[in-house]
Amino acid sequence: MAFVPGLTLCRRFHDEVVAPLLAGRLPGLRYAAGLLDGGSELLGLDTPRSTDHDWGPRTQLFVADPADVAPTRAVLDAGLPGEFLGWPTRFAGGPDVRLGVVRADGDRHGVSVDELSGWLRERLACDPRAGMGVPDWLSAPTQRLAELTGGAVFHDGLDGALTAVRAALAWYPDDVWRHVLAAGWQRVGQTEHLVGRCAEVGDELGSRVVAGVLARDLMRLGLLLHRRWPPYAKWLGTVFAALPAAGSVVDALRDAIGPGDWPAREAGLVRALETVAAWTNQTGLAARVDPGVRPFHDRPFLVLRAERFVAALRAAITDPDLRDRPPLGGVDQYLDNVDVLTRPERVRRVAGAVLPD
Repeated sequence: MAFVPGLTLCRRFHDEVVAPLLAGRLPGLRYAAGLLDGGSELLGLDTPRSTDHDWGPRTQLFVADPADVAPTRAVLDAGLPGEFLGWPTRFAGGPDVRLGVVRADGDRHGVSVDELSGWLRERLACDPRAGMGVPDWLSAPTQRLAELTGGAVFHDGLDGALTAVRAALAWYPDDVWRHVLAAGWQRVGQTEHLVGRCAEVGDELGSRVVAGVLARDLMRLGLLLHRRWPPYAKWLGTVFAALPAAGSVVDALRDAIGPGDWPAREAGLVRALETVAAWTNQTGLAARVDPGVRPFHDRPFLVLRAERFVAALRAAITDPDLRDRPPLGGVDQYLDNVDVLTRPERVRRVAGAVLPD
């Protein structure tokens, strides 16, 4: 079977198999279809390696009336062919969070059916069509936002509802954006001086580990500054490197976390810090801040003093619901646990617990 990019395969599967089946068996059914749930194919990053698990012809169907879910699933269970373009349409094994249709014999096909509002609440703990408040934005992991705004819509027969969801999640309001960027720079400011201190006491491994933490934070900041939702760890480097402006930062971070000595590491960090700082100024979200590095007090380490950017961004926030919050940012800026970030009800509890009293 020749590899076909997943989004291409799934669009054809919907158009050539699923849509005609529903038109014939359930004429008049109003539904939307697309792929918004997860998987490398949503970012166009799937490869032949991706086909070794939970990959193949699939689509998500969304209906407005919960009463339409069961009959639609029954039609699909009975009517889907065994394969499409040589790829099996059913997947052996137990339930899967993405392909969640489980057949009695243990196999599952790749077409899910859900009532749209309920599915959105399962993914985000809210329905974006009703508006995204500050708590909604700050408790939405950027990986989840990347999924919901990536992928593709194959059909939108719910009066544009699925398209409206993606438009509502396209990007942060400016004040939320400022808050999240301030939180990113806060993390940098708390860490940037530690790379040199570790090296000074002979802890080369520790110095490289801290440099790696900084690299991750700068890459996430770089994506946020270019209005791209940062994906999870597997694709962070790939998506960041695809930014048109990222080449110099990629080279700098390779030096910062590469096999070189401390002076080479510091030189790479300096270039990366100054470039991402300049990107921050270019957004126009806050007053301009000098993007040049400087010594860390009287110690011989060059740092950005990132707290200067934190202060400028926070000073530009006008939303009273954000202005007095500490710069903690979005939930995945202070939490790094897959078993929490993939469960919206847990995310909401954590996000609520860190708010000011």
